[in-house]
Amino acid sequence: MKAWSDLVTTDYGLMSLAVILFIVFMSVWFARFFKRHMDEDAAKAESTDQSATK
Repeated sequence: MKAWSDLVTTDYGLMSLAVILFIVFMSVWFARFFKRHMDEDAAKAESTDQSATK
């Protein structure tokens, strides 16, 4: 319980919490960013393959 109290009440705890939240946000953002670009590249490659076989 002391650790939780330190996390939300002290300056170093709040900075640690901010860093933790930032890292979680960035990991979600990167995952969505990479997934979107991989899907775009796959669609581009598929359309290129289809146009080459016609």
